[in-house]
Amino acid sequence: MKKSFTSGLTFGIFDHLDENGDDIAQQYADRLSLAEACDGYGFYAYHLAEHHCTPHGRGPSPNLFLASVAQRTRRLRVGPMVMLLALYHPLRAFEEICMLDQLSGGRLELGIGRGSAPTELGYFGVAVEAAPEQYAEASEILINAMKGGTLSYQGRHFELKDVPLTLRPHQYPHPPTWIATNRPEPASWAAENGANIACVGPCTSVRSVTDAFRAARMHDADVSHQAPFLGLLRMVVIERSETDAYLLAAPAYERWLKSFKFLYELNAIPTPPNLPLDFDAAIESELCVVGTAASVRQALLDQLEEAGANYLLCQLAFGDLPLDASLYTASTIRSEIMARVGAS
Repeated sequence: MKKSFTSGLTFGIFDHLDENGDDIAQQYADRLSLAEACDGYGFYAYHLAEHHCTPHGRGPSPNLFLASVAQRTRRLRVGPMVMLLALYHPLRAFEEICMLDQLSGGRLELGIGRGSAPTELGYFGVAVEAAPEQYAEASEILINAMKGGTLSYQGRHFELKDVPLTLRPHQYPHPPTWIATNRPEPASWAAENGANIACVGPCTSVRSVTDAFRAARMHDADVSHQAPFLGLLRMVVIERSETDAYLLAAPAYERWLKSFKFLYELNAIPTPPNLPLDFDAAIESELCVVGTAASVRQALLDQLEEAGANYLLCQLAFGDLPLDASLYTASTIRSEIMARVGAS
């Protein structure tokens, strides 16, 4: 019998905290209310992207915002998706990670990466050609720091000598780790190193990534027996009719898109070739799933199966979607999808 990837399906939240036209303090307050509601609905985790100097991300310090989320919730796990290690001294990153894991009572899901927007890194003096090596060194130091004791390291970008590590994460030996990728090679690395993955894109391309992950995991005898998360990101809007959902989602996506393109247009850089340039293209490329509870449920389950994913990262708030619309989508996912598929 063919195994269904949607058995034991888990639901999480992904957020850019992109500009929505509101006062920024009000937007923070609304997102905290949304996170609090999702905690009650049984979502697994709230993942927040890190962006800088752009309306695409009003949460440039994800750990700071996630500390607030942790205090407003009881079970919802929290984590950056991803923490841009090329912009941190790895010792400082380690200490922030320990604090957040302790403040949340061991609910941290740690996403790490080097970032996909060279302009943002450039504002901090990180050259695009140096970012991969700087990220590699920082991630190696971070992994070593999780072991505790005294930390020493000699590299091209970082040098540490006999640093006493007086903090530790709450979770032993370390919080669950994540990488965001749309390529098979990093997915294989994640499988071999016990990390989870998060993907975005059409199901057919995501499937090549999840297949690579499973193949690498199957051939690695040393990996943990704990089932990993293979995440699929989708913007989701549910309303009482298809028309109402479309009328809400279309302008919200256009506003999100404008924020996404801000730095590209400012610096006369071509946008990524896989970026849907209007709402209809976003529907066609499967980035956005909108409609009634029944149509969205079927579309999401079909896409998860085709992509080989077992974790749905729902982007419930984007552009200028009203808080009430995001709350309605969250509650409907809980009652009409999670409850029906026996989501974990």
